[in-house]
Amino acid sequence: MKKELRKKAKELRKTLDIENFSQKLTKLIQENEYYKNSKNVLLYYPLRFEMNFLGLLNDEKSFYFPRVAGESMLVCPYSKGDKLEKSTFGIYEPCSNPCDGEIIDLAIVPALLVDCKGNRLGYGGGFYDRFLGKYKNIKTICALPANLVVDEIPTEDFDIPVDVVIKAF
Repeated sequence: MKKELRKKAKELRKTLDIENFSQKLTKLIQENEYYKNSKNVLLYYPLRFEMNFLGLLNDEKSFYFPRVAGESMLVCPYSKGDKLEKSTFGIYEPCSNPCDGEIIDLAIVPALLVDCKGNRLGYGGGFYDRFLGKYKNIKTICALPANLVVDEIPTEDFDIPVDVVIKAF
């Protein structure tokens, strides 16, 4: 079931105006109370056809990007202009030294789909679920176009829902 949903979501994303939705969603994130009240924000570097929130880097906050190490997701500080390297997954990751994940106030979490309850469908690696399961105090936001927000996503025991779903039309 999840495999089929992933395939459909990836196809649907290819039909969307990603740049337009990314701009709309960035503004909606900036208006969110969790974002306004956070100092240390975990972002992700977007893949092709993924929402791009790099515009947030202009805000007065400290930003971090994830870096994968084996089965774990590490948190690395990032400042605009810092060097990024492409990982084995084809994702740009920071070259800076990782820090303790406890520092993160808010994580902007990627997803292919999300449901109204905050359950998200990722790429299937479980990196964010393991990370968020370890750092339970981190607030989470998933922001997607409205047609990628569905009524229900099948979940498993290890899935960690996000706190806030932001959608744009």
